[in-house]
Amino acid sequence: MSDPNWVGTWSAAAQPYMPGQLAAWRNQSLRLIVHTSVAGNKVRVLVSNRYGERPLNIGAAHVARRTHDAEIDPASDRTLHFDGQAATTIPAHAEALSDVVDLDVPALSDLAISLFLPDATEATTSHLLAQQTSYVSTAGDATTTAKFPVAATIDSWPFLTRIDVAATARAASVVAFGDSIVDGDGSSEDANQRWPDLLAARLHRAGRDIGVLNQGIIGNRLLRDSPGDARFGAALGEAGLVRFARDALDAPGAAWVIVRNGGNDLRFPGALTPASETATAQDLIKGYRTLIAQAKRKGIRIIGTTTTPAENATLFPGASTPQKEAARQAVNAWMRSSGEFDAVVDFDAVVRDPQRPARLLARYDSGDHLHPNDSGYAALAEAIPLSLFDTASGAK
Repeated sequence: MSDPNWVGTWSAAAQPYMPGQLAAWRNQSLRLIVHTSVAGNKVRVLVSNRYGERPLNIGAAHVARRTHDAEIDPASDRTLHFDGQAATTIPAHAEALSDVVDLDVPALSDLAISLFLPDATEATTSHLLAQQTSYVSTAGDATTTAKFPVAATIDSWPFLTRIDVAATARAASVVAFGDSIVDGDGSSEDANQRWPDLLAARLHRAGRDIGVLNQGIIGNRLLRDSPGDARFGAALGEAGLVRFARDALDAPGAAWVIVRNGGNDLRFPGALTPASETATAQDLIKGYRTLIAQAKRKGIRIIGTTTTPAENATLFPGASTPQKEAARQAVNAWMRSSGEFDAVVDFDAVVRDPQRPARLLARYDSGDHLHPNDSGYAALAEAIPLSLFDTASGAK
């Protein structure tokens, strides 16, 4: 019997906590809700303590198909073991991949991962912008409970970073890598309207067994780590150049990666970070060339996306200046013309206002003049030709 073809069906990039916003629980269970992309008949779950300074004790862990809200189909409930044990301790700065369980996982369905935290536990490793309601229990181990005893809701994914399925032999995955526009900032909560979700739905409707893994982080930059200041600390993640291999190229079944990163390198300096951190067009192009070389060495096709407009962004005034806009236009022109990526999807052309190209088109604006709304994300997903996924070869 051949080994299973493991493909990622869901992921979220691990992040440190935001200063002053460190959640903590004790003798409680988390029920974390996620939305799958590709189907499979076996499951394994990755739990992370990457940014923890102390061991993470998991008293029990379960996976099940979610029915609605915090409730699960009890017939689908499976105990997760780690090296054969129902409880596990994950050392600081480490992660643990569960043993395999048999479970039919439909494409585009909801799973519930339930974790019991018996000890005082801080969410030092999490994904901060889930755009998905998950649940915290009253006291005790509620991991097997079909009707979960909800004490609170959260909009994050503590500790949970990836779910793999044993998929068909032809299955593979595409990783969406980058910043808040990958993460889905501006999309509707609990609606799976991020463009990677919508791309997964398109691929499924077209009969393609392709998982879509979201490795977006709000505020992430290509060239620099999170600012490290009192406002953001390390929460905006390591530089894309640092995390690219780990978060994108090493994903199970990864055959393609779509890069949407670099916009914050242009926007932040002089607005959220010191002007001394200004990135030029050539700085970004050099960074993209590094990603391209890494992907090609792994035989993974790399797809670039142009940077979208930010004029009048309300989140941080100064995100767009004439100098920053000129650099954005120069980087986008290089992307469109250089031929160095295996392919380029012109996100800028999709969502910009033709009358004011430095601005988002009003009907695609979530309201902050930076992040798209659901319609904008749908337009981005529709702009990605499915023909890009006809071959998994990274060679040009």
